[in-house]
Amino acid sequence: MTVRDSGTLEDLAERLDDAALTATAIEQISERTGLSVHDAYRVQDLSISRRLGRGERMTGIKMGFTSREKMRQMGIDETIWGRLTDAMEITETLDPDRHIHPRAEPEIAFRLSRAPEPDEPPASLATAVAAVAPAIEIIDSRYADFRFNLADVIADNASSAAYVLGQWQDYTGSINGLDVTLTVDGEVAESGSTTAILGDPLAALAAGARLAARYGRPLAAGDLVLAGAATAAVPLRAGTRVEARVEGLGSALFRVAGKDTA
Repeated sequence: MTVRDSGTLEDLAERLDDAALTATAIEQISERTGLSVHDAYRVQDLSISRRLGRGERMTGIKMGFTSREKMRQMGIDETIWGRLTDAMEITETLDPDRHIHPRAEPEIAFRLSRAPEPDEPPASLATAVAAVAPAIEIIDSRYADFRFNLADVIADNASSAAYVLGQWQDYTGSINGLDVTLTVDGEVAESGSTTAILGDPLAALAAGARLAARYGRPLAAGDLVLAGAATAAVPLRAGTRVEARVEGLGSALFRVAGKDTA
């Protein structure tokens, strides 16, 4: 079967939305549908529209594949993006029963002061940033075994499930080359640098502005942008405390509900 009409895309969007709502893994959708990247973004848009119809509100975007090594593994030369809504933000506790196989990644979050131009260079985009914050993105592929190809993951909102923000701070200069650690119950699980985010988090912001405009959702003042992971993702266990600390910016943290039986 190949994707030929909008009805088929609607069906795929419903399958992914239902999988997220019920925390039930599904098989890859691209193997039987021949889904293109273009149509995968259409499925993502349709899926998010279902959530907006239930009362959620768009808050911004998240970037994916901002690691050069991850790009090489996937055989691609461009980042991907997904949507963020207010229902995805958590402030204290993550309910693991609402997710399939959640993982946490430490990130940098931008809050925009103005709409960036689609082709604006990273250095110029510094003037579009109102504030920065340490952040954690919780990713959770809706596919069985966390296995997917490029079209699959795009359709699945770039695996985005939830996010946690630390304290916002005025943007006063470069945030490149900052040390980043992700700890679980006080023990370092992953460490890295903001340089891992496309060489400079502002480059990820520029890529996000370009992609969002290309697919009909240009960035605007007030939008939140998660720039991408600074380290590998860490699987989450019930009953644990997860914290991302970024040099000079402080930390973002949350707890996973339940009791760790590992």
